Amino acid sequence: MKIITHRPLWVNILAGILLTFAIFFLFLSSLKCLTGHGKAATVPSVTGKTYEEAKAILKKAGFKVDIQDSIYIDTARPLTVMKQIPEADEVVKSNRTVFLLISRVIPPEMEMPNLVGYSFRNAEMVLKGLDLKVGDTTFKPDFATNAVLEQLYNGKQITPGTKIRKGSEISLVLGDGVGNKDFVVPDITGMNFCDARERLEEHGIIIGAVVSDPNVEDTCAAYIYKQNPERFDDEKRFNRIRSGQTMDVWLQNDKPAKDSTGKKEKGDKPKPKPRKPEEEGDKDNGYNK
Repeated sequence: MKIITHRPLWVNILAGILLTFAIFFLFLSSLKCLTGHGKAATVPSVTGKTYEEAKAILKKAGFKVDIQDSIYIDTARPLTVMKQIPEADEVVKSNRTVFLLISRVIPPEMEMPNLVGYSFRNAEMVLKGLDLKVGDTTFKPDFATNAVLEQLYNGKQITPGTKIRKGSEISLVLGDGVGNKDFVVPDITGMNFCDARERLEEHGIIIGAVVSDPNVEDTCAAYIYKQNPERFDDEKRFNRIRSGQTMDVWLQNDKPAKDSTGKKEKGDKPKPKPRKPEEEGDKDNGYNK
């Protein structure tokens, strides 16, 4: 204290300034050593290598390694480096961190969209945008040509909103238009709804509107008491229909009485009427005397 107090003031001020400059230069020198300023290295290429291989290569070159994110690509091996930051051959500080984008081991899940009613082209674009694949494409008679009628996963219908992994295959059932050959309208009155639907599907006919009585609770077990188109027209001639067309039905709980009208399609041969004994020509029947 005596040294400071016995010296002139200007000497103390000058000593303080010199000490401050010395501390500042010492700090800069140590900072340069700590940060590796002036030491640079070329980033090696690790794209396409496994994460473990990439980490070993980068650490050997004096870099730190960190995973920035992961993505799913169905054609890439799991845990493969898809991208690196900084890119290969860039000259940066030797102790800098290199961030890696790697491929995922397990595909992420997403919700299945509703493709029913879409054209095949639009459905294909939607699936591609969601990283889903178009599987087998089949057709069945329907007036909506090339429109999606059903969406299938592993051979079974998949409802919209179901969780499904990216990269999965979705098969589509498309309409191939109305058939060229027509046939007599099937008579499904008196049948329960599910049996009638199965029979119509065999002919490629689609159930259209379903009108149920208020007291019908089980649609499948309900009986059809009216259909449109009907089997006969107003002049008792057979109505005709084609595959891919629709049929409307009306349902009730009680089984309706079946119309026993034996009308035949035009061109069908009538059944022979039973002959009377005298027309048979039997010798011993008592009529030929």
